[in-house]
Amino acid sequence: MNQVAAGVTQLQIQRFVNVYFVESSNPGEWVLVDTGLPGSEKDIIAAADALFYPGTHPTAIILTHGHMDHSGSARALAEHWHVPVLAHPLELPFLQGKAVYPPADPTVDGGGTLAFVSRFFPPQSFQLSDVVQPLATDNDETPFLPGWRWLHVPGHAPGQIALFREEDRTLLGADAFATANHESVPSLLLQLPKISVAGAPFNYNWQQVRDSVQTLAALVPHAIGCGHGPVIQGAEASVDLRQLANHFPMPAHGRYVTDPAVIDVAGVQYLPPAPKDTLPAKAALVGAGVALAAVGIALLSRGGKSNGHKPAKEPKKNSKVYDLAARRARKSGQASCEPASDEYPYKEIRY
Repeated sequence: MNQVAAGVTQLQIQRFVNVYFVESSNPGEWVLVDTGLPGSEKDIIAAADALFYPGTHPTAIILTHGHMDHSGSARALAEHWHVPVLAHPLELPFLQGKAVYPPADPTVDGGGTLAFVSRFFPPQSFQLSDVVQPLATDNDETPFLPGWRWLHVPGHAPGQIALFREEDRTLLGADAFATANHESVPSLLLQLPKISVAGAPFNYNWQQVRDSVQTLAALVPHAIGCGHGPVIQGAEASVDLRQLANHFPMPAHGRYVTDPAVIDVAGVQYLPPAPKDTLPAKAALVGAGVALAAVGIALLSRGGKSNGHKPAKEPKKNSKVYDLAARRARKSGQASCEPASDEYPYKEIRY
């Protein structure tokens, strides 16, 4: 594990994707940001127990977006810890089995190894209806994390959010950008620090990607943790991010470069025509095994389970739903089992 800043710890999952343990200013409370690939729950639980104490659990799980490498273990962790999962409303269609994310673009200019591998990724849609709740969008305060605010940074995912703590200028940038060359599997595996574009084949709106980078660069962060890559701290963090914002490498060609997908709260409303993929199918199949092994795709089938492309199932019903305010009241000796109030919208999920 690596420290991003005071009370913020990064856990790398197979050197490919990161999750974050973020301590609250309320003593003893913390939040998990993102959940890694499917099958990562045991590693995350063990890390939490080591970082805090055996049997600990977060107040909530916040997803920066719903892609498989960020929400893959959300259900397993929510059920283990009995806590809610929060995501931006624009992510909910894809987290409730109602819509599928735009297909990857393996033809995008400069997509590198990741573009090649993206040909073999399954369609991304999940069924978390019984555990996921919408992030309140009437203000930018991050639930359960006083002093943190969230920013909407779309382009890679429609409801992607970044988290920022003004006090020490700590930024969790999700996949708005990366802190390693995301187009190179070796760079990711070696964790070579480099602020760069994240997830090029999965960016459905390149203008929004550029705008999101510029929004985050304007924060002048002093410590950065993203979905992919190592922690970057000090002057290098803000200088390199500003460099990316000022000289954003817009691809010369690609499915979504000049004609983006259109997405709203109901899901995908428009997809541009798919360009011809000139890579011969036979060559793609020959190289697939090596590329997939390099990025650890085998992890997706660990334990024989994957949420990535199973048919949507009816959500199971919760037998009990209490809000967190009521739980805190009970702990302090005040009797309260009232339904969730409008003032405190996030509920504790019990099964």
